[in-house]
Amino acid sequence: MDQRGILLIRLKSMGDIIFTLPAVHALRSAFPAASLIFLISKEYAQLLDGFPDVSKRIELDRGHFRSLHPVKLVRETFRLLRQMRQEQLELTIDFQGYGETAFLTWASGSSKRWGTVYRPGRKWAYTRAAPRDPTVHPAADYLTLLRQNGVGLDPVRNDFALPKNYLEAAEQFLSNQGMRPDRSTLFIQPLTSASQKNWPLNRYLEVAHHYQKQGWQVLFGGGPADRAALEPVRAAGYPVAAGVPLLVSAGLAKLSTLILGGDTGLLHLSVSLGKRVVMIMRTLRPGSTHPFQHKEWAIGPSAEGVIDSIDVGLVKQRLDQAWRELS
Repeated sequence: MDQRGILLIRLKSMGDIIFTLPAVHALRSAFPAASLIFLISKEYAQLLDGFPDVSKRIELDRGHFRSLHPVKLVRETFRLLRQMRQEQLELTIDFQGYGETAFLTWASGSSKRWGTVYRPGRKWAYTRAAPRDPTVHPAADYLTLLRQNGVGLDPVRNDFALPKNYLEAAEQFLSNQGMRPDRSTLFIQPLTSASQKNWPLNRYLEVAHHYQKQGWQVLFGGGPADRAALEPVRAAGYPVAAGVPLLVSAGLAKLSTLILGGDTGLLHLSVSLGKRVVMIMRTLRPGSTHPFQHKEWAIGPSAEGVIDSIDVGLVKQRLDQAWRELS
């Protein structure tokens, strides 16, 4: 297999793509000369800049599929099939297990097809399929799929290699905000992709005020769609990095002392950057997407699923504990 192609499929979303990183490391160790090709949605492709073990990428433009335009849909499908078939694939691994990725796995032309599946009816697409285990972290589940197929996993690595140009852009952003690299910095990513996972913004501001009084620099992050929701933060006088390129946000996290936020992609990326995070989650039940290998870095509610029940005092306490661990 070393001289052939291995196709990895995880189309979305940010956190789930980051969760494949330990599996990608394991595959590179097991097959050092293989071409590792990652099939990913175009909007997340920049993440692969930090996956040095990936040899090349194939980008899927989901806009063509969402448009339901028959000509665009057919063209995009045939383009993907042509690219996959050109790679002379020996193995395809589907880390997503949805209907569309099952089809792409089957259509890849690989003689070996492994997959994590959510529904038994999709097993037809794979030569070896493992049911998704909802009681374990997704990253651990991906590794289990590899282990069951004979891939060694020791040691487990989870290292995102942030390219230098993004780190330099982050340094310039901080400089433009009058922030100094020699001061303790708290990076706060308050918003997630789902409102039920969001701790109230006014409580994040309360935490920010507390640490600012302690002499910390405080920076808020977010995506382009978060700008309006973060206006209260800007009005309170804090710098807001919402809308900077994704990996520049990663650079800002890399340059910060501690990262606080919800169960969202940038927090999981920060863990892969070796940063100390405090993650506020609506549940800590088995299978939750807590910081990989660091469940103790997460805070869960006293009432299951009720994230508003998490007290500001507890968050401050856990941040102080994290700071002591780093000192």
